[in-house]
Amino acid sequence: MSKMSQKEAVYGAVVNVKGTTEFSSAVEMSREERAMVNQILFEGFRGGAIELDTEFTDQQLKAYVSGLQSNWLRKDKRLNGGVAYVAKNPGSRSGSGDPQLKALRALLGTLTDVTDRAEVQAHIDARVAEIARSKQPTIDLSALPPELAAKFAPTATSGE
Repeated sequence: MSKMSQKEAVYGAVVNVKGTTEFSSAVEMSREERAMVNQILFEGFRGGAIELDTEFTDQQLKAYVSGLQSNWLRKDKRLNGGVAYVAKNPGSRSGSGDPQLKALRALLGTLTDVTDRAEVQAHIDARVAEIARSKQPTIDLSALPPELAAKFAPTATSGE
C-alpha cells in the first residue's frame, strides 16, 4: 500500500469534514473543523497512511499537523479558491542556518552609521551569493548532447 501525500491527506481531511468537494471560494474553517482535520491528519500519520520523513513526538506532530493544514489551505488551488500561491517574502530565509550570516545580520541591526551599515550589508550580500553558488548542481557535461556541452562548458561546471 502506498502512502498518501501530505497535500492529498489535507485535501481529503477537509473534504471529509466539510462533506463536499465543491468549494467556490477559499475554504473557511471553524475552530472545531480545524481541530477535526488536525485529528484526522494526526491519526493518518500515526497509522502510517500519510508520507512522513521525520520522527515526531505526539506533541511535535500535533504542532506540525496544524501548520501543515494552514499551509495547504493557503497553497492548494482546490481549497484556496483557485488562486496561485505566491510567497510573501521569497528567499527571506536564505542562509538562515549560516553562523556567519547570523552574526552579520545581528551586527547590522546594531549599527546606525550609514557607511558602517553599507559595509556590513556588502558582506551579507557577498555571503548570500557565496552560499547560493555552493548550492549549484554539478552537471555531467559528457551526458549532454555535444552541441550543448560545448555551448555551456565554461559556466556549467561552476559549483564543482
